[in-house]
Amino acid sequence: MARRHRAEQRKVIPDPRYGNELVAYMINSVMRGGKKSTAANIVYGAIEDIKKQMKDEDPIVVFSQAIENVSPRLEVKSRRVGGATYQVPLEVRPKRQIALAVRWLIQLAGNRRGVPMRRALAMELMDAYRGQGSAIKKRDDTHKMAQANKAFAHYRW
Repeated sequence: MARRHRAEQRKVIPDPRYGNELVAYMINSVMRGGKKSTAANIVYGAIEDIKKQMKDEDPIVVFSQAIENVSPRLEVKSRRVGGATYQVPLEVRPKRQIALAVRWLIQLAGNRRGVPMRRALAMELMDAYRGQGSAIKKRDDTHKMAQANKAFAHYRW
């Protein structure tokens, strides 16, 4: 049953160390089982690693730009029309762009085996900042899929 009113979006409280909402969102996304201090140590550690390896760059700018670079502009959604399922390309809302980018960065950092999560996240963020790496490839694959299914764009509603 549809809601009469759209659910209110919770405001993310900026993190205490950098005063940045995006860092707080990343901490909340990394968190598993309510272990926020562990998640904060991972994210802050990754930012410290970025600061050590990229001395001439501000780590928060690198962090923000990496998320911006990974954010997809288009995605495909399945629509069932008359017994057939079409992959319909849609523009991605700004909040969902950030959510997908953060989710992909965390997931792909976790896939790096034999590396601590903080270092893996730092490497993934630095790769994304430079416009390379697996998160950028995932974004490009999403865009290619949307481009390939452009013929079904008239099914969006």
